[in-house]
Order: sequence, then structure tokens, then C-alpha cells
Amino acid sequence: MIVKKMTDNQNCLGLKKEDFFYFLPNEQIAQTPAEPRDSSRLLVYDKETHEVQHVIFSDILTWLKKGDVLVINNTRVMPSRLFAFDAKGRRFEILLLKRLNYTDWEALLKPARKAKIGQTLIVNESLSVSIQGIEPETGIRRISCNFEGVFENILSKFGEMPLPPYITQKLDNTEKYQTVYSKTLGSSAAPTAGLHFTKELLTKIKNQGVEIVEILLHVGLGTFRPVKVSHIAKHVMHSEYYEISKEAAHSINIAKSEGRRIIAVGTTSVRALEAAANVNKEVMYGVRDTDIFIYPPYQFKIVDSMITNFHLPESTLLMLVSAFIGREKTLELYDIAIKNKYRFFSFGDAMFLK
Repeated sequence: MIVKKMTDNQNCLGLKKEDFFYFLPNEQIAQTPAEPRDSSRLLVYDKETHEVQHVIFSDILTWLKKGDVLVINNTRVMPSRLFAFDAKGRRFEILLLKRLNYTDWEALLKPARKAKIGQTLIVNESLSVSIQGIEPETGIRRISCNFEGVFENILSKFGEMPLPPYITQKLDNTEKYQTVYSKTLGSSAAPTAGLHFTKELLTKIKNQGVEIVEILLHVGLGTFRPVKVSHIAKHVMHSEYYEISKEAAHSINIAKSEGRRIIAVGTTSVRALEAAANVNKEVMYGVRDTDIFIYPPYQFKIVDSMITNFHLPESTLLMLVSAFIGREKTLELYDIAIKNKYRFFSFGDAMFLK
């Protein structure tokens, strides 16, 4: 991989989407998760010494120490992909993104050009949806669900797990696309860095004196929507719902004041923590939406270290990692991972940036 150096003029104009491109052989896109989960590979990068090490994920215990705070996102993926038909018998795919109230959702529909405002689509005898409006820039529809019974039960019966399009194999067990600590239903995709943890590994981490703090961010379009504009500063993130409890904020703030490390598991945890940071570099508790877009030269306020998967080229997630360790270093590490045959994306291997 040739990493393009930035000129002073380019830095003034801002980074472009193509500055975050890299080539990945198709055979390195993971189709199935590692078994057991913590047997996946882990690339460890030390930001101070620039040392790179190749280990197994369960070896992360070597780099965690007493007093560290490990922040995890306990969201749970919804079976949010539905299929419906209109009055002409045409088939539509509905991807639920974000719940707005008891009946209404933000959703993506395919084929989008045939989904008209005012149209009613029938999922089954228990559920139909009507299209209420559209957001022109994103193509997101506001839909209203008409249903009988408990919506979550209907979704679990008729919905499908929304695996990314680059995963072509069907899961034999949908729990493999959930973290072992998932609790609160609401995500349209998994916080994939958390997929590497087993319950046994988490117990060992706790016994080592590491404090594990749970927060919540429901993964939606803001996380996986591709960047379409050339200049990344013009990209607008779609908002996502997050919660940080008073207890979680207190634990993180105490640790920061004592100089202990805050280690975020996944880019969703990073985004929630940084969105909740105030001018004093403290985490504010509460329930909010965030459209924070983290890209170079963002200055991190809360997160000291990060566990993250390998992300798609030109994605906002790759840009976030680039803000943390630098664009050129990120692409250099990705090049190392490709040459060492790491597995990429949702079910792939991970990095610990410490």
C-alpha cells in the first residue's frame, strides 16, 4: 500500500474521502466469527513507542492493568429487516433504523424509487406500515407501524438479522451477531469490537482489577452510512440515540481525575463518550442523540485507548481511528494487517490502540 502524504495546501483545504482508501483482497473479508470469540487475532499498537505486536485477542489481559476502565456498549441488535408488499404485489425491503415513538420509525426502503409517501405496505396479518415522509438528502423514510400485539414479539417472529452486505453466508445462530453483554434492543448493526469478548474473558478482566462500565448507543445509519461527498468535512452524520447513566459517568470521571486509562470498546463507545464530554473534559450523564463526526484533527477529550475492528475503506469509522492515531499510521497498520492475513470487518480481527 502506498500512503499518500498530505501537502500543506491539502491540509488547509481539508481531507478528502479518497485519502482514506485502501485495497483489501476479498478473501480477507470475514464471513463467519471466530470460534471461540476470543481466539480472533489482535494487532496491538503502542502510540508512544510505535511498537506493533501480533497476538490472540484473549492475550489482551497482558496490556490491561488494575485501575483501567473498560467502557462497553450494551446495545442489542434488532431483527430489523422486514419484507413487505404493496397493493400491486411488489416486494419491498424495510430496514428499521431508529424508533421515534410507539408507532413511528426512521427506516430505509428498497426499491427506494417505488416507495411513495402515503403508500401502505403489508408485512403480514399482524403488521403493516404506512410511509409518512422522506428526508431527501439521506433517503430515510418516516414510517408508521400499524400492528396488533407486542411490536417486539412481531419483530422477533418476522424480522431478520440485518447482516452487512459483504457477509454473504447466513448465520446458523443469530446470537453470534450479538455481544455476550448485549441488553437493550435497538441497534440496526452490532458494535462489532465487542464481539471478541467471552463471558470468561470478561471475568478474568474484572479479576485483574479492571473496572467495566456499561453505556448504550444504538447503532444506526450514522455508523454505517457511507461518505458520499468528496471533502469529508461536508459529510453530515445521521443522529444516533445514546444513554450514559449517572453511575457510569461518575466512574469515568473519577478515573480521569486520577489519571487512570479510559479504554473504549468500539467506535460506538468512543462516539458516545466524546459526544457526552463537556469543556472540562468530563462525561455528562443523560439520554441524548448525537451526530458527532470524529475525523482528523479531532482532539479526544475522554478516550485514552481503543479496541476496534478493521473498517471499510473511506468509512467514517476509519476516519475516527485516523483521528486517534493519525491517518498515515492507520493506513500503515492496515497495510501490515493485510500482509499478515488478518480478517477484516464485522466478523474480523481487532486492534488494540493503547
